[in-house]
Amino acid sequence: MKQEIKTILWDFDGVILDSMAVRDWGFKEIFKDFTEVQVSKLLDYHRTNGGLSRYVKIRYFYENILGKLISEERVLEYAEAFSVLMKQELTNTDNLIVDAVSFIRENYRKFSFHIVSGSDQAELRFLCKELGLESYFISIHGSPTPKNQLVKTLLEEYGYDNKSTCLIGDSINDFEAAEANDISFYGYNNLFLLKTSKAYIHSFKEV
Repeated sequence: MKQEIKTILWDFDGVILDSMAVRDWGFKEIFKDFTEVQVSKLLDYHRTNGGLSRYVKIRYFYENILGKLISEERVLEYAEAFSVLMKQELTNTDNLIVDAVSFIRENYRKFSFHIVSGSDQAELRFLCKELGLESYFISIHGSPTPKNQLVKTLLEEYGYDNKSTCLIGDSINDFEAAEANDISFYGYNNLFLLKTSKAYIHSFKEV
């Protein structure tokens, strides 16, 4: 990591919390009335676009996979059902990614830490509190606001210098949010990002 980095914006799922399997299950549950083939296509999209919000994924399922229109109200109903399941299942500390969390606990006084996630913001803050993480971050932000906008707002609100700010994430959407805001990006926990990102963290023990 560059010596001049002072501010780190963290993705959550796949970087701090190993939640992919639980979120896969959540989508299967809320869409259990649809065919396995249809839901499988959604899961492929979900895994490829980890940084996108569930609102986008629910809308994608209807409009691109089912070929149907869906109202904003129905999107919110599905999202709430999904959130209820996540709050039940993701508060287990066994799901924490020890490598990243250890670095956060040891260095939160040396850097300015924020979370910028595709996860629902209210749910995200609930999980961080339940998992004992909230005190390590200056602020915690999530969807439905798109990640690139979350990053832009943070940079402006706190007056952070782009050159001394980085985003750590595990998806192409995280990379794109960093690129859009002209800040450094570090890939983590997804080797496919080695094809895209110039910087990659194999383990925080090496940072």
